[in-house]
Amino acid sequence: MAVPWEKYFRLALQKKLSTKIQGQNVDHVPPPLLRLLEKRQELVDADQGLQAQKEVFQTMQASLKQRWEQLEQKEQELKGSFVRFEKFLQDAEARRSRALRRAAEERQLAGRREAEALRLRAQLEELQRERARLQRLLWRLEPCARLLGQVLEQLPEFQEVPELVARFDGLADTQAALRLTERQRLAELEEARARLRRLRDTWQDELLRQGQRRAQLLEQLEAARERTLHWESKCIQIQNTAAEKTLLLGHTRMAALNLFQLVCQHQRRPPALDIEDTEGQLEQVRISLYVTSSPLRVGNIMVPEIPPSLG
Repeated sequence: MAVPWEKYFRLALQKKLSTKIQGQNVDHVPPPLLRLLEKRQELVDADQGLQAQKEVFQTMQASLKQRWEQLEQKEQELKGSFVRFEKFLQDAEARRSRALRRAAEERQLAGRREAEALRLRAQLEELQRERARLQRLLWRLEPCARLLGQVLEQLPEFQEVPELVARFDGLADTQAALRLTERQRLAELEEARARLRRLRDTWQDELLRQGQRRAQLLEQLEAARERTLHWESKCIQIQNTAAEKTLLLGHTRMAALNLFQLVCQHQRRPPALDIEDTEGQLEQVRISLYVTSSPLRVGNIMVPEIPPSLG
C-alpha cells in the first residue's frame, strides 16, 4: 500500500510545481535568488501537500480499516448465517426424512391393517356360514337328539348322551372291522381253493417233470463222479512225478554242493557261495576244472576234465 501512495504524491507535487513556475512573473528577480525561492517555495508547498495528503491518507486508511473490520464482521455474520442456514436445512431434511419414513410406516401399517381387516371379514363370513350350516344340522338332528334322550332314559348304565354315542360308534367300528376281516378271510379262502384246484390239475405233470429232472441230475452226478476220479488219478500221478523230480533235484543239488566243496578243498580256500546257490557252485566247479589240468577225485570216482568248448 505505501509504494503506490508515494508515486501518487510525487506526481501530484511535480504537476503543482510546474504550474506555479509558469504562472509567476520572474522578469525582475535575479536568477539565483529566483531559483532559491522557487526551491524554498517548492519545499514548503511540498511539505504542506505531503502533510495534507498524509492526513487524507491516514483518514482513508482509518476508514479502510474500519471498512475491513465491518466487512470481517459481516463475513463472520454471513458465516454464522450460513452455518445456521445449513443446520436449518439439515434439520429440515431430517424432519422431512422422518416425516416420509413415518408416512411410509403408516401406509404399510394401514395396508397391513386393511389386509388384516379383509382377512377377519372373510373369516367372519366363513364362521357365519359355518354357524348357519351347524344351525341347519341342529334343526335336522333335533328329532334324533330327542330319540337319544328317550333311549338314555331306558338305559341306566349310561349317564350322558355322548357316552351312548361313543359306545355306538365303537360298536359300529368293531362291526366294520369284523366285516372287513370276514371279506379278507373269504378272499384268502377262495384263493386257497383255486390254488388247490390248480395243484390237483397239475400234480401229475409236475411229478413227471420232477422224475425226468431227477434222472438228469443222477446222470450229471455220475458224470461228475467219473471226472472226479479221473482228475484225482491225474493229481496223484502229478504228485508222484513231482516227488520224483524233487528227489532228483535234491540229489543233484547235493552232488553239486559236494563237487563245490571238493573244489574248494582242492584249491585250499573256504567256500564263498551260499549253500542254495547251485548254479554258482556248478559255475565255480566248471571254472576250476577248466583252469586245472589234473582231474578231481570224489571218493572212488574220478571227475573228468571239462573241455574248453563246453565251458
